[in-house]
Amino acid sequence: MDLFPAVDIRGGRVTHVRAEGGAVAPSVYGDDPAAAVAHLAALGARWVHLVDLDWAYRTGSNRDLVRTLLAAATIRVQVGGALDAEDVIGETLSWGAARVVIGCGAAAVAPDLIGRLVRAYGADRLAVGVDTKDGRLAPRSGPVTDMPTPFFTRIIRDQGAHTVVYTDVSRDGTLAGPDLTGAQGIALAGLHVVLSGGVGSLTDLQAVRNARLAGVIVGRALHEGRFTLTEALECATA
Repeated sequence: MDLFPAVDIRGGRVTHVRAEGGAVAPSVYGDDPAAAVAHLAALGARWVHLVDLDWAYRTGSNRDLVRTLLAAATIRVQVGGALDAEDVIGETLSWGAARVVIGCGAAAVAPDLIGRLVRAYGADRLAVGVDTKDGRLAPRSGPVTDMPTPFFTRIIRDQGAHTVVYTDVSRDGTLAGPDLTGAQGIALAGLHVVLSGGVGSLTDLQAVRNARLAGVIVGRALHEGRFTLTEALECATA
């Protein structure tokens, strides 16, 4: 199982943002995203999950910083943040991203976007975001839709992608445990699942590993010292 420590950027700073009761509640964890990525690499991380929150929430952009981070990174970087335009995704890959996560809002509206990107760049360099709430698609940059999650995952598979980043958005940042049941349902459809949202303990990581999922993203729990990166890496590979 691959472990993806998360570095989320807002206004050029390492920040976690979670919507609580309709309000955006930010927590700032550092002023230097490049130093954060380098620190994770020095501790033995093999991947980092990088998200431009300003782009994701349509409040701005940290694209220049993302480009600089990708040029300097010594480990594989998976870039997310509601990336939904072919030129932006292609540009991010050209900067050195190992994998880009296609935003689910655009992919649900125009599923052939997934197929075109897979043909252009290969399935190994792409994942599709699957953000859900109550079993239905819930893009970060828009409202919950009427599309059931299983229907969307079939579209992803049929378009040739084989990796998804799955998040139950109601759990994101809660530290209350990830949605293993939802993730396992997607895996049964034949997709590799990187699970995100809710991881708060090493027990959660053990559960994801035992479920034989492809990977897990960890953010707030690491930033707030619920466990160390060394402990998390040992748990992921045990």
